[in-house]
Amino acid sequence: MQLLPGFRDFYPEDCALRNYVLSVWRSVAARYGFVEYDGPVLEPIELYRKKSGGELVGQLFDFVDKGERHVSLRPEMTPTLSRMVASRERDYKKPLKWFCAPSFFRYEKQQRGRLREFFQLNCDILGDSSPAADAELLALLIDILRGFGLGPEDFVVRLSDRDAWLQFAQGKGVTVERLGDFLAVVDKLERSQEADNRRKLAEFGIELGAVRAFIAEPSGEAAKLQGIIADLTARGLEKYVAVDLTIVRGLAYYTGLVFEVFDRNGKERALAGGGRYDGLLELMSDGKVKMPALGFGMGDVVLANLISEVPHAKAKRDAWLAANRAAEVYVVVADEEHRTEALGVVQSLREGGWRTDFAFSAAKVGKQFQAAETLGAQFAVVVGAEWPELKIKALATRTEHSAAPAQLVSQLRALCVTQPSA
Repeated sequence: MQLLPGFRDFYPEDCALRNYVLSVWRSVAARYGFVEYDGPVLEPIELYRKKSGGELVGQLFDFVDKGERHVSLRPEMTPTLSRMVASRERDYKKPLKWFCAPSFFRYEKQQRGRLREFFQLNCDILGDSSPAADAELLALLIDILRGFGLGPEDFVVRLSDRDAWLQFAQGKGVTVERLGDFLAVVDKLERSQEADNRRKLAEFGIELGAVRAFIAEPSGEAAKLQGIIADLTARGLEKYVAVDLTIVRGLAYYTGLVFEVFDRNGKERALAGGGRYDGLLELMSDGKVKMPALGFGMGDVVLANLISEVPHAKAKRDAWLAANRAAEVYVVVADEEHRTEALGVVQSLREGGWRTDFAFSAAKVGKQFQAAETLGAQFAVVVGAEWPELKIKALATRTEHSAAPAQLVSQLRALCVTQPSA
């Protein structure tokens, strides 16, 4: 049986890498006061047909279930979030600051940085229309990437304004019905051939030169971006952002600020993207709930690629993996006559918060030490003929210490630079 294209097996080492990404996502989001939520992996297909639009609808993993319902695996979270908030928005004080980090599914060609199943961090602020909320979300995005050891030399957040493009298009006579098609052309402007761009824009009666000129000099139509940058400057984060009106975002529901994050070397796909979707909750609730909203998504695949290629980010990841090794302490049973006592030592260590392992059956002492090193243990505790005296061996330095069973946990804490995780 072969693995389906675009899907992954997570062996323990792969799962550890995934858990590293999830841990940074969750810890930084929590520092910003965001709370975690989740939704169903399966939704009615109408949720995405009406709310997402464009290319995404063609990438759905959809089917008719046994109840004759046309459903789809979730390709993104914003429609689900909007449905959830619209149904219970009175139960929560505004603004809402929510995040989630589940798996998503898109039926698209498997290639570097893009799979058919992936994990994605989603952070959203709902109920606040101010530029301060825009800046707060961008600061969170920047700090999450900094949490992986990435700096301004590694990535940039490119800011744009969907409203500015709407004003430009309307000024050029583009009808409301064709705005989405026009923005789709702009969205692919930097990835398409010049001849194709000219031909597609000509269908709207717009010259490519006019579009290029607007991108170069957006004048006052994107002035509100400067207020957001001023906020980020006050936080010392201005070096991470740049105005770039080539960013449009393909999804139909975006309304104002939009942004994407790219590595400085331009080797990877977008690391993250998002923006304002102020009208989506009103659409979801048939006009009953009007609430401004903005958010972003950050996938794990491109991010993991970049971390592996940036030495200081890779070093930080590897340090986390070492600190979260499978075992911190390995109990070596040097004398089988004292296995019963050794099991008591194992249990007391685990209850004391130490990740602890041991050999299930009799084994040579040398093999037990090898197992300890393979698991990445920091200490070996030897239970042998000297019982009740225990030998503690620091595996990195090969130094030895003695301890009584009652003092073992406190003795290990004194020897360990970092406290064990509970």
